[in-house]
Amino acid sequence: MQPALSTLKLEQFTTTNQAMANCLRLGALACKSDVPVVILGETGTGKTLLAHAIHNSSLRAGKPFIAFNASAMSDTLLESQLFGHERGAFTGAQSTVKGKFELAHGGTLFLDEISEMSSLAQVKILRALEYGEFERLGSERMLRCDVRVICAANCSLRERVAQGKFREDLFHRLNGLTLLIPPLRERTEELPSLIAAELKAAAAREGKMITAIHPEAMARLLAYDWRGNLRELSHTVRTMVLFCEGEVIRPEHVIFSPDLVHTGEDETPAKSSRHAIDSATDTTDLSLGAAVARHVEFVYGLAHRNQRQTARLLGISRSTLARHLRSLPKADATGPEPKPERSENEATPAAAETAPGKLAPISS
Repeated sequence: MQPALSTLKLEQFTTTNQAMANCLRLGALACKSDVPVVILGETGTGKTLLAHAIHNSSLRAGKPFIAFNASAMSDTLLESQLFGHERGAFTGAQSTVKGKFELAHGGTLFLDEISEMSSLAQVKILRALEYGEFERLGSERMLRCDVRVICAANCSLRERVAQGKFREDLFHRLNGLTLLIPPLRERTEELPSLIAAELKAAAAREGKMITAIHPEAMARLLAYDWRGNLRELSHTVRTMVLFCEGEVIRPEHVIFSPDLVHTGEDETPAKSSRHAIDSATDTTDLSLGAAVARHVEFVYGLAHRNQRQTARLLGISRSTLARHLRSLPKADATGPEPKPERSENEATPAAAETAPGKLAPISS
């Protein structure tokens, strides 16, 4: 369930996991001072949420919270984004623009994926943090800044320093307090409550009355390793709600993203992707049009060939979907029949139609 970031506070986080409890305990200490904070965790674990909560629970609450991600940006554009620029500083600079440091004055600057910043950006950030001053691109006038910095990374900054990919002096300047968010697969005891909360929120957004989860469906959710963490959990639950046309989430409604399926402990994502590309290059049309067609066909299958659900999942109109479907190869005559589509006003199946067994209720 995605909370309102502007009002999210650390006290709203609850956990029964010891590692997460330690993370929140250190976060509470960070709220009492302006010490720099580094938040470590895998993609999708909620680093941005935690950064917002620390800011909103600190003495700088009510002041600006400015987030910045510089993972794939040229040095000139990055410098302009961080420190601003004067009119005429470069081609296309038609007016003076304030940078992130200036916009965050008095508040918090959140630097996401800090480990991916270029060496030049690291030098300039170090100077701004050490001396509390910077200059806009194209200007020689120094500006003062008072910002509290929170950084996030999905890898160890200490290891990046050892690899020569991150400045050691900047590392020590940023590393006032390090918070490590454990991945969801190490917090399995929290999965039932997290799933229930996400399901309640998703059902409310979609205007559906879902009261329980079939035990087999819950077993599938609990057995999954959640490589995408909370972000993948939220997406999966939303998809479940879209597919569910009754009051109970059944096993066939639980569909995981094929891009995140773990293929083996010894095969890294990079190797897996490389292998997939090498094996497909000679036999698969890799054009953009073909990729779109394959994705439409995949989602159409997930939705049991229900055009209304397919269009909704893809975020396109029924007429656009029909055009894509006409371009697909004819379905095999032995393939599954299209699922009859329900009208918006047709009654949904009753919970009594589900298979026998104890259902997992959705708490209010």
